[in-house]
Amino acid sequence: MRVFWLIIGWLSIGWAIAQDVINQEVIEYKGLLLKSPLAQFEATAAINDMYNFKFERANNQFKWFREKYPQHPMPEFLLGLSEWWQIMPNPEDRSKDDNILRQMDLSIGKAKKLFEANPDNAEAAFFLSASYAFKSRLHGERKHWLRATSAGKNALNYLKAGKVSKDLSPELLFGEGLYNYYSVWIKDNYAALRPLLLFFKKGDKPLGLQQLEEVASNSFYTRTEAQYMLMRIYRNEEHQPIKALPIAEYLAKTFPDNAYFQRYYAGIAYSLAMFEDAERVSKEILQKIAAKQIGYEAVSGRYAAFILAYIARVRQGDLATAEKYYQQAIAFAESTKSYDSGYYLASLQDLGRIYHTQKKYAQAQKCYELLKKNSKRKSNQRKEAKKHLREYKDMDFEE
Repeated sequence: MRVFWLIIGWLSIGWAIAQDVINQEVIEYKGLLLKSPLAQFEATAAINDMYNFKFERANNQFKWFREKYPQHPMPEFLLGLSEWWQIMPNPEDRSKDDNILRQMDLSIGKAKKLFEANPDNAEAAFFLSASYAFKSRLHGERKHWLRATSAGKNALNYLKAGKVSKDLSPELLFGEGLYNYYSVWIKDNYAALRPLLLFFKKGDKPLGLQQLEEVASNSFYTRTEAQYMLMRIYRNEEHQPIKALPIAEYLAKTFPDNAYFQRYYAGIAYSLAMFEDAERVSKEILQKIAAKQIGYEAVSGRYAAFILAYIARVRQGDLATAEKYYQQAIAFAESTKSYDSGYYLASLQDLGRIYHTQKKYAQAQKCYELLKKNSKRKSNQRKEAKKHLREYKDMDFEE
C-alpha cells in the first residue's frame, strides 16, 4: 500500500505542477493568478532556489505570491512543497510533517472554494489533486495507511475531474508519462496491489518512458521533476544506471547544493566505477556536512563516507584512510538508527576485515558482533560474522 500511494502522489503532483503552478496559459480568475510572464519568471526562479536548497530565498518569494494572490492555492502548495524538499535527504525526519500537512490543507481550502464556485475550474481541480496527493504521500511514508488511502482517493477523484485537456503539451505529459509507466510497473512487481489497478485505465511502460523523456528534454517548468523521476526509474526500477548517469550528473551540477541530487550522482558514479567523480562529489558532501550546510546530514554522510572508504581501500590501498571513512559511515548510520542500511552493514564487514588482517582482533570482534546483530539471518554477511566470532571465542586478547 505504501508504494501505491507514493506513486499516486507523484502522478497527481506532476499534473498539478504542469498545468496549474506556472502554466503558459494561466486562466484569469478574478483576484487570483494573472497571466503574467513576469510572475511566471519569478515563480520559476523561486522553484529553482527551492531545488538548490535555498529555502529561505524561495520561501520569501512564495510568501510574496501569497500576499499578491491571497485567494489562490498556489502559494500554500509551493510552501508545502518547499517543506517536503527540506526532508528529502532524510524522509525519516518528521520535524516538517505538521507544516507540510498544514500548508496542503490551506491549499485545499482555497482550491475548494474555486472548485465549488466553478466545477469546470481545472486549475482548482489540479491543486486539490496535488495537495491531497502530498498528504497521501506523507501519510504513506509514516505508514498511516488509512489516512494515506483516504487522501489518495481524493487526489485521484480531483485528478480525473481536472484532466480535461486532450491536447497534451510537453508540460502536461509529465503526469501522463508517470501514470503509463508506474501503473504497469506496480502490476508487475506488487501482486497484492493488482486488484486496485482494475479501476484504472491500462498503462503503457514504453510510452510512459517516452513521454517522460520528452518532458525532460522539451518542457521548461516540469523539466526538473521529470529528470528526477527518470533518474530514479532508470537506476532503481529499470536497473540501467548508465541511462541514469547523465541525468544525475546534470542535476548535481545544476543544483550543486541539493544534497539529494549530489549523493544520488555520487552513488551512480560509484556503481559505474567512475571513481574520480564519485570521490570528488563525496568529499564535497562531507565538507558541506562539516560546514552544517542546509540539507546535508547523516544519511548523505553515510553514502559519501562509504564510497570514500571503498576507494581508499580498493583503489588506493590506503587502509588508514579507509578505516577513518568506514568509522564515519558507521557513525552516520548509527546516528540515524539506520542499522539495516546496506552501507552500514558493508562498512562493518569491510572494517572488520581490515582489523582481522591487521590482527586487531578486539576491534574486529566489535565490528562482527554488530554485523551479526543487524544483518539478515541467512545472509553471507551474518555467516562471515559468525565464523569470525567463533574463531575469536577461544582467543585471549586485550582490547
